[in-house]
Amino acid sequence: MSTDIQILLINIALTLTTLLLIALGIHLILVLREIRRAVRKIYFVLESFEKAGVNAKEGMEEIVGFLNGVKTAIKLASKVKKTKIKNG
Repeated sequence: MSTDIQILLINIALTLTTLLLIALGIHLILVLREIRRAVRKIYFVLESFEKAGVNAKEGMEEIVGFLNGVKTAIKLASKVKKTKIKNG
C-alpha cells in the first residue's frame, strides 16, 4: 500500500468517527432535554400534591375546630339546662 492510500483511509476513518461523535452528541443533547422536561413535569405534579395536602390539612383543621365549637356549645347548653333545673 502506498502512503497516499493509507492517508486516505485514515482521513476517512477520522471523518466517520467525527461524524459519529457529532451524532452521538446531538442525540445526548436531545435526551437531556427530554429528561429536563420530564423532571419539570414531575416537579409540577409533586407541587400540586403538596398544595392539595396543605389544603386538606387546613380543611381538617377547620372541621376539628368546628367540632370543638359544637362540643363546647353542647357543654354550655348542658350547664345552662342543669342551672335551670336547680333554680327550678
